[in-house]
Amino acid sequence: MTRAVLFVGHRFNNRVSLVSELELEDAKIEGGEAGGEFNLEQLYLRFNLNASHYLTAGLFIPRIGIINENHLPTTFNGNDRPYTEKLVIPSTWREMGIGFYGTSSRLTGLSYSAALINGLNASEFESESGIRAGRQGGKMATATNLAITGSLVYNTGDLRAGISAYYGGSTGLSQREADSLLLDNGAFSTPVILTEANIIYSKPLFTLKTLGAIISIPDAKKLNRAYAGNTASMMFGGYFEAGINLLHAFNYKGDQKLDLFARAEIINLNAELPDNGISNEINEKTFFITGLQYFPAKGVVIKADYTLRNTGEPNSDLIINPFPEALPYYKSNGFFNIGAGYSF
Repeated sequence: MTRAVLFVGHRFNNRVSLVSELELEDAKIEGGEAGGEFNLEQLYLRFNLNASHYLTAGLFIPRIGIINENHLPTTFNGNDRPYTEKLVIPSTWREMGIGFYGTSSRLTGLSYSAALINGLNASEFESESGIRAGRQGGKMATATNLAITGSLVYNTGDLRAGISAYYGGSTGLSQREADSLLLDNGAFSTPVILTEANIIYSKPLFTLKTLGAIISIPDAKKLNRAYAGNTASMMFGGYFEAGINLLHAFNYKGDQKLDLFARAEIINLNAELPDNGISNEINEKTFFITGLQYFPAKGVVIKADYTLRNTGEPNSDLIINPFPEALPYYKSNGFFNIGAGYSF
């Protein structure tokens, strides 16, 4: 049971409202055992400035990529979210801060956002998951390092194009702590820089999607010296996806949908390494996902897909418990997944 999300909102008046999402992952949490996670995915106040601009304050999801902000199971193909938007863009990426959102009155279809949020915690970066574990997520989040993020999204006809960027510090330490680890101290010290671009072209019969993202960590060498996390100085990922509505192809006019889709992804979490980094080819991954999605009603989806994952060879110097003490590592793996999802 991947996750269940409960949404609670309240409108205090025409200008001020509350948005909150409470999420339970992996079905249950049991003390002392490996289990799920119970957390606030979002909780923020929204202040409407006028008909086309508003502010947010609290724990919210910045607009980065296609599915980070809108990631319900009815919005993406397959049982798993695109791997690029899990391993490179670490969805669901939520942070404490303030945000500004608006739509252009001069160029119809253009929307934009900007936010000031707390940065990442580099001590939690992991070689095989990039910056994902460094998200602070609102729990004991420190504002000694900060980040800024912004986006532009343009909708015209059947086309949606978006770009976004993130620049933020990742140490979050006092001057004394930073000095002891030979790290820089400051709001934007040891920066992480992420940029991405995406395009969606959607017709009633078919949909095409593509996204590319790249992360740069110029001071990765300093982080590896301090934390021994084998952090790369550059990571990237991207995918292309195509889907067709089979029922529409046979001139069905109702609310039901049957989508056939395929997605190809390429990810490299050690595209560039500092001098003290250790190459590990399992961080060079390709994915091919294909499957069917049936929507019996709006807001409900039944999914079946097959995922083929290929990686490079693991670096034997990084294996603590080699086979046969641990399970053997296979460079090629196939997974068949069946699931159901909803949103309302």
